[in-house]
Amino acid sequence: MNAEKEIHKVIIVGSGPAGLTAATYAARANLMPVVIAGVNPGGQLMQTTEVENFPGFPDGIMGPDLMYNMTKQALRFGMILKYENVASVDFSKKPFSLKTDDAEYLAETVILAMGAEAKWLGLPNELRLRGHGVSACATCDGFFFKEKHVAVIGGGDSAMEEALFLTKFASKVSIINRSENFRASKIMYTKAQANPKIEFITSTEIADVLGAETVEGLKLKDVKTGAERDFQVQVLFLAIGHAPNSKLLGGQIQTNQRGYINVTDNTRTNIEGIFVAGDVGDPRYRQAVTAAGMGCMAAIDAEKYLQAKE
Repeated sequence: MNAEKEIHKVIIVGSGPAGLTAATYAARANLMPVVIAGVNPGGQLMQTTEVENFPGFPDGIMGPDLMYNMTKQALRFGMILKYENVASVDFSKKPFSLKTDDAEYLAETVILAMGAEAKWLGLPNELRLRGHGVSACATCDGFFFKEKHVAVIGGGDSAMEEALFLTKFASKVSIINRSENFRASKIMYTKAQANPKIEFITSTEIADVLGAETVEGLKLKDVKTGAERDFQVQVLFLAIGHAPNSKLLGGQIQTNQRGYINVTDNTRTNIEGIFVAGDVGDPRYRQAVTAAGMGCMAAIDAEKYLQAKE
């Protein structure tokens, strides 16, 4: 492993909307940010088809195209891009150390923008049809499925919220839950129950997703009897939670019980000089535009921190 002697002003971990926006702002401030993008850069938008709710694109834009444009923009201002994965960090002393499989990078400030990943069922056809009727974001994709019969998987508040949102577009929403009981709060469950477009299917799990090029249905399995049946729907939304990509921090940065980084004073963490942007510190909104906004904030906070030190 090569240990770099140079101490960078800013190192950004992650290359989704948060990381790349932070890089653009930091680069324009002449901080020459290093972005450790990962070997599969671009974040969740690389797995998204058309994005219609990001400002500035009245006709929409494909997720990978948006990330390509954001990367190109940050490179124009002087971002240094490393297609490596961070394996470990040491934030116990300054300069901060971040190790990949190939090198060790040192930094005066770090912006953590690793994002979060939707939890999936792990079915082969679910992966194959992702972006073709299988989604984990109703806010992102619900508009595309007007007058469709939609299935939502989950039993918590997220599932109720997604289902209620989807009733604005879908002809019918079926909430499928593995248990007879729901983890959702009483108020959210009552709201969903009161909506005439929503039906509940309990004690049922998904055995497979059906369809050649798009979702044509689901194979459902009764968890009590084991009996299987085909169920016709055109769309499958998963609402079984998200997992923030915070494990690499090794417990050095304070997180909540779900692993999301605790954010104080806009973008600061419990360690001075370490900032957070995007979904890894945002369990609520999880949108590309809010991640980008937080990336801007983190870069400005890092710049102000460096100015104060000087």
